[in-house]
Parts: sequence; C-alpha cells; structure tokens
Amino acid sequence: MRPQVVFITSEMYPFSKTGGLGDVLGALPLTLHRMGIRTAVVTPFYGRLGSAEFGVHLAWSDCQVGYPWAPITADIFQANFHGMPVYFVHRSEYFDRRFYYNDHKGDYFDNAERFIFFNRAVMEFLKRLGPAPYILHAHDWQASLVPAYLNYWRQTDPFWQDTRSVMTIHNLAFQGRFSSRLFEGAGLPPQAWSMNGVEFYGDFNFLKGGISCADKITTVSPTYSREILTEEFGCGLEGVLRARQHKLHGILNGADYSIWNPGNNKFIPCNYGVNALKGKRNCKISLINELHLDPALKDKPILGFIGRLRRQKGVDLLIDILPQLLQQDVGVVVLGEGNLEKEARLQNMMEDYPGRLSTLVSYTEDLAHRIQAGCDIFLMPSTYEPCGLTQMYALRFGTPPVATAVGGLRDTIVPWPDKDATGFIFKEPTSKAFLDAVMQAVTVWKTTPDAWQAMVRRAMHQEFTWERSAAEYIELYRELGMQ
Repeated sequence: MRPQVVFITSEMYPFSKTGGLGDVLGALPLTLHRMGIRTAVVTPFYGRLGSAEFGVHLAWSDCQVGYPWAPITADIFQANFHGMPVYFVHRSEYFDRRFYYNDHKGDYFDNAERFIFFNRAVMEFLKRLGPAPYILHAHDWQASLVPAYLNYWRQTDPFWQDTRSVMTIHNLAFQGRFSSRLFEGAGLPPQAWSMNGVEFYGDFNFLKGGISCADKITTVSPTYSREILTEEFGCGLEGVLRARQHKLHGILNGADYSIWNPGNNKFIPCNYGVNALKGKRNCKISLINELHLDPALKDKPILGFIGRLRRQKGVDLLIDILPQLLQQDVGVVVLGEGNLEKEARLQNMMEDYPGRLSTLVSYTEDLAHRIQAGCDIFLMPSTYEPCGLTQMYALRFGTPPVATAVGGLRDTIVPWPDKDATGFIFKEPTSKAFLDAVMQAVTVWKTTPDAWQAMVRRAMHQEFTWERSAAEYIELYRELGMQ
C-alpha cells in the first residue's frame, strides 16, 4: 500500500538523539500512525544506535545510491516501531562513529559527503520500496536535499510526479553550509546552483536548498516562524524565507506525555501528580542524596538547568549569574555537555560552592527526568529557542520555568504575575534580566507558598499534546494532495 508520509531525519528517539529533533521524530510520526496515517521514517544507522528492543534487521543490501555515487551502495535495515516501519541507511565509514555530527574538535570534515550520501540513499531506496509516497517530510539541514532532489527529479521522472515535500526547520542556525566544490558530488542539476537553489554567497547551503524547493515549509512554533523573517533571527536566510513566506507555517511541537509524565515514570523514585504533590518533595530529597547536595536544601529552592552548554541555550548567562545566585541560599543543578571551556568553568565553580552547585557533564534520559522531578524551578535562558521541549517537560513535572521571551518559550509559558501564570519570562537575553527573573521566582517560592503551589498545579495541567500538532500537519499534508 502506498505510504502517505515518509519522514527523513538524522535523529529519532529511542534509536538516536542529541536533543529535541530526536524527541520530535520519536513522537510525531508515531502519533500520525496511531491517527490512521500511513507513516514511515528513514534515518541513518549510527554506530551508537539504540536498537535491541525493536529487532532491527537487514532488509535490503547493496542498495544503489545512483550517479555520481556508483558503485557506492547502502544497506537498509528495518525495525517495527510500535507498528510503524523505520528504515535505517547504513554505511559504516559514514555513520559508525562515536558522535553523530562532531566531536570536541569540531564538525566532522566529511559531513557534507555523509549527508549527501544519506539523502541520495533515501531517494533511491524509496524508489525500490515503491510506490512513491504522497509526502516526503524532511527535517533540518541533514535531510534538506530531499526536497531539492524531488523538485528537480519529478520534472523528468514520472515516479515522483505526484509526490510533494515538507521542509521542517528545527533550528535555522544550523544550515549545512559547505564549499562550492562539493556541489558537483551532490548529483543535483546545474540549475540548482542559483540564488533560487542551493547557492548561498558562493557556498553550497543544504538548508537553503530545502527551503527554496519544498512545497511547504514549517517551523516548530508560531513565534519562531515570525522571528526567522527578521534579520535578528534569520541567520542570513531571512530574505529567502520572506520570499517564500506564503509557504511558511508555524506548528508548535508537542510533548510525549507517555514518557515525560511524573505520574507514570520509570526513571524517578516516586511518582506524583497534581493531587499528590508529596511525591515531588520525595523526588527532591532523593535528588539531594544522589548528587550529594547539602541536606538543608530540602527546605530551600533548587534550580535546574538541562541543555547543551552552548551560547544558544544561555549557558553564558547562567555562568554569569551563578556567583550572585548562589549567595541567595539556593541550590543549582546543571546537566549538559558541548563546550569544553564551559564544562570546565562549571565544574571548577563546584569547588567554590560545595553542596550547593552540582554540574554533571553528560546527558542521560534517566537523570534528566530525576532533575525535572527533583527541582523546584527550571532555568531556560535561551538566546533563541525555535520551540523547546524541555520547558514543556518542566511544566508537566511541576517545575515552573524561568525563560527568555523567544520562540516556543513565549508560546508555551504564561508569565507571572498573570492570574494564569505557569512560569516566569524575561525579555532581554542579558545577565541582569535573567537574574532579576530568577530572583522573582525564588522570592515567590519563599514568601508565598500557596501562590507557588497554585502555579505548580496550573503548570501541570498544561496540555501540549502531539495529537494537536499532528492534526495541523494532517491539514497541511491534505493541502498538498495527500489521500
């Protein structure tokens, strides 16, 4: 039977994940599948693939990738993910590595070649799988040549004639921008090298190709879809996006409450809910013990930060305010990795604030859940945030966030002192504005416990379901002719 929507992505939880992209692709296609849409996902077969639970097996070997890649081939593995097929493109020299895109030295030197190969393999594999899907839904720069190939190939290849594409931008800052000399190896026609194609100030820009060629473009929140049309947030592509604004839609991501739910959670020591908040206090005491924090913090606010230690996530602002913040009789827990200098600074600061600051340079799903459950306040000082999922998780865990008024953070948090407040918002991404907002949250926690508990309950009642998001995508697909 003809697939309706095939998702192309470089990450999919639980098989692979570096952040929100993996979470989205682990949830959205499956939600659509459960709503009756015939979906499938194609993603790389990484050396770090989490595969045991779903019986990943070889389905096709020596799948041709086509000109100019002959005789290079791909092996295609397959898994049954709760009834939905997931396909994995395998070639060991490209994907059997410790990290997905980069190590601490920087991006892998052959990332362009790796993901040209992936995009080409996807297109050729889908022809073998046949018949053609109604929709190819590509995500971020690693998959963004798929809309470009489709745009040019359906003009001459009847197989693709009725297929349309959707390009979702999860983070415009990462564009897949490479030297122009690599264009020749992509197998795109010469006319693709133009201001209406993949060329960008003399470079080969994968994401620009996807944006220029896709039949629909989406971002992961309504606010971000407006922000990227401006010079401040457009990362140089604002002109391209404004020219295609009529194709652009902002659809807010959802949260997977089957996983991120304190009421039914295998990772936390004590489950809890809106009407049983004692369990959250037990999670807090357990977190204090696990991280060897000062036991006195059980009666003081503990603030948590989970995210990549990069400027986008506001880690510079966090480091700036920590000395002043930790003078206020609070505890802080940081979980993240991504920048050696910032990792070292945060770990060194632990010596100055023993028992008050815990920095964990890593990321594990189970610890992220325990931090969400055990903290009182969640910190999310992003300089920009296309959507953000972590603040949605914090809301459900009853951990009101302090966040910048950008992107999806603005779309999901009702700011104090609104009567329906679920968290705290600050407008300017500066250390002073961040500290002021954090201190406002700490003051409310310390001085008005009844108001705080009411806000916690409102936060836990928030619903950002994938069913809501999926319904908007279905409408979009039908506009493109999906049957």
